Amino acid sequence: MSARFAGKVAIITGASTGLGPIMARMMADEGAKLVLAARRAELVEQVAHDIGDAAIAVRADVTNEADIAAMVEVAMARWGQVDVMMNNAAVPGKDLHIWEQALDNWNSTYAVDCTAAMLCTREVLNRSMLARRSGAIVNFSSGAGWDGLPRKSHYSAAKGALRILTKVTAKEVGEFGIRCNCVVPGAIDTELMRNYMRRIAKEQGVDEAVIRAQIQAPLPLKTFSTPEDVANLALFLASDAARTITGQSINVDAGQFMS
Repeated sequence: MSARFAGKVAIITGASTGLGPIMARMMADEGAKLVLAARRAELVEQVAHDIGDAAIAVRADVTNEADIAAMVEVAMARWGQVDVMMNNAAVPGKDLHIWEQALDNWNSTYAVDCTAAMLCTREVLNRSMLARRSGAIVNFSSGAGWDGLPRKSHYSAAKGALRILTKVTAKEVGEFGIRCNCVVPGAIDTELMRNYMRRIAKEQGVDEAVIRAQIQAPLPLKTFSTPEDVANLALFLASDAARTITGQSINVDAGQFMS
């Protein structure tokens, strides 16, 4: 087992379910000290407990500036630095056509899926990375941020904006030895994706397998990514092995989008 993150401290948001806990375990296995944040305290506490002394759980709403400050303070008080910021927290919002779109649905989705990454990035830069002239920030967008998804104007707009935020951040912090990149997953085989397929199948009166086949049909590799597939890319970008990679949005989507 390699130790790419020995001596490094990482914060992972959205660490209670899905991709977050998997990245946390993989980073801990490679030597990282972790602050794991999520709104559902009992779930993220279980993730940290399973990892052991290398992980601390924090209940945090990443749209709340005070919560974000407290989250980063935990890392600083315990380990004195933050080397990696994984801006993984996301919500899908409610599916609505643009003519149905509700402002609270738009704003609440955008707050988590884009604004939160800015707030978390700002905090770790000011508390640790700028002074130490070192750090890696990884944002998590979506294929919806490239072409958009019907009934998901709120989510698509936020995820598209996150790629631009990544570029601007990379341009501003590069002189301080800090990198910022963006992982762009396509469909990930998680419970969230399975719930989405079940809902669409119910709406159309077909079997879930039909929806799965429809989604996979245009993919050159004819498969969904696993959370581990996405985590492998994210950990690479967070590691020193990617030391001259910055400002990039990299797809992990079975070939859905090719640049």
